[in-house]
Amino acid sequence: MFTGIVTDLGVVRALDQQGDLRARIGTSYDITGIDLGASIACEGVCLTVVAMGADDGNWFDVDISAESVNATNIGAWSVGRQINLEGALRLGDELGGHIVSGHVDGVAEIISMTDEGDSTRFVFRAPAELAKYIAPKGSVALNGTSLTVNAVDGCDFGVNIIPHTKEVTTWGASMVGDKINIEIDTMARYVARLREFD
Repeated sequence: MFTGIVTDLGVVRALDQQGDLRARIGTSYDITGIDLGASIACEGVCLTVVAMGADDGNWFDVDISAESVNATNIGAWSVGRQINLEGALRLGDELGGHIVSGHVDGVAEIISMTDEGDSTRFVFRAPAELAKYIAPKGSVALNGTSLTVNAVDGCDFGVNIIPHTKEVTTWGASMVGDKINIEIDTMARYVARLREFD
């Protein structure tokens, strides 16, 4: 489990397609505190650490199944790309965002970006099958970042991203047309499911 509070900007150092896709991620994390088999959210996708090292800077490797590549924006990763990272919650950690599983539900698209004061209003288009779970003032995880939904119009929804978030995540380099990993709020999913039985 995660909170959607990004704790490092990683860099894709290598991509190797063998059976599954293996990615090497450069990180500022202290790798002596990472166990083999640990879960790290990479752009919001929960991935398992299968190797790590400290030659030429700290790094860890993850294996990514074809299913995960097809269901997320990982297919657009390239060497040198920055990605949002968050280590799994530990007992006693602060819950600063919202409960995030790292199981991405689909891919949204940035359809507009407008500066509003120091913040930027991002408008995304969600897949139709996910739009019903997105509500104003609700939470959503986008590329692993816990964000609050400001407005919803059909499949389109907006969030405001403050300067601090743009500085410490990949959001500062975003562009219209970018494909974004989306994980809907778990509570919204269960509420919608329960209403099916009303």
